[in-house]
Amino acid sequence: MIRASQRAMGIVYAIRDVVLPARELEKKGIKVIRLNIGDPGKYDFQPPEHMQEAYCRAIKEGHNYYGPSEGLPELREAIVEREKRKNGVDITPDDVRVTTAVTEALQFVFGGLLDPGDNILVPSPSYPPYVGLVKFYGAEPREYMTVEENGWQPDIDDMRKLIDERTKAIAVINPNNPTGALYEKKTVKAILDLAGEYDLPVISDEIYDLMTYEGKHVSPGSLTKDVPVIVMNGLSKVYFATGWRLGYLYYVDPEGKLEEVREAIDKLARIRVCPNTPAQLAAIAGMRGPMDYLEEYMKKLRERRDYVYKRIQEIPGVSAVKPQGAFYIFPKIEERKWKSDFDFVMDVLHEAHVLFVHGSGFGKAGDWHFRIVFLPPVDVLEEAMDRFEEFMRKRLGA
Repeated sequence: MIRASQRAMGIVYAIRDVVLPARELEKKGIKVIRLNIGDPGKYDFQPPEHMQEAYCRAIKEGHNYYGPSEGLPELREAIVEREKRKNGVDITPDDVRVTTAVTEALQFVFGGLLDPGDNILVPSPSYPPYVGLVKFYGAEPREYMTVEENGWQPDIDDMRKLIDERTKAIAVINPNNPTGALYEKKTVKAILDLAGEYDLPVISDEIYDLMTYEGKHVSPGSLTKDVPVIVMNGLSKVYFATGWRLGYLYYVDPEGKLEEVREAIDKLARIRVCPNTPAQLAAIAGMRGPMDYLEEYMKKLRERRDYVYKRIQEIPGVSAVKPQGAFYIFPKIEERKWKSDFDFVMDVLHEAHVLFVHGSGFGKAGDWHFRIVFLPPVDVLEEAMDRFEEFMRKRLGA
């Protein structure tokens, strides 16, 4: 047998790994309600009309060529304008790099920063690529705890304990996947202060930045004075264009500390050639066009969040913190009649035919939790919660 690389075989991606047993049930004609993947396009959310028209027009007008590795100049200008409006940051197009979604931005940043033996602080629980990709580059993801009883806010003291001479950066996901937490301004400021104390950059994943229910998102890029910040964002969530796979990163670097890292990231950008050209032209329309669609979409998401949160509170054996952003809720399994949270999720799948994601797939702090995506319409969520409640009452004899 020809052996695969250890780094590739070691990759785990819980969100999609749980799909495999669900498919086996579906092959038997069983209807599985999938609440595992955060894809708005699978439900009643689509990119705004002006973006769709711009994408089609770009293809029809012949914009099907390789673009610059760093992204189209006009899109980088539009991103500068967008981030000035949203975060008040003073950046230039030269500070922006367009990527194939935030996933590639992560690959660029980790690939440009990390050598084997280095480590980086990542939140726990955390979106799985933050652990998987760091390990892929031979480095160590050090998971700092977030406190469920405090709305899943990061534990700054725990962060401090994890820093040593091989620590290269602190990563932040806000609003958070999988918990739906929205970090308070004082928390973001405390993370910046800690990073400054140890001369570390902050990596800020802001893909859900306008998807908040109570309060507003605060970017570390808007608060920093001397700490370098790398911000990542894209079209998948706020612009509802998941399948277009387009994102970006930009640098807020008041003292020029990221000069060598920027060069390394540019090398990685060149070797992968360029991002999707028609999607970039559509992104310009999105960045500069109206966003009134977002009010309607957020109204629907709020209703769905409130419904699922209410139902979880009524189901025996589980509890949850009310999410303040994104479209996930991360309940805790209070009754531990299973060997693990993975066994719990598989039991729910095979008995109730509802697919969740096990919390341990998001890191240590995710143990004995599970993630629910509340994107579907309320009638679909109602059927899923009815099945789940019946399952729990049967299992617990309640």
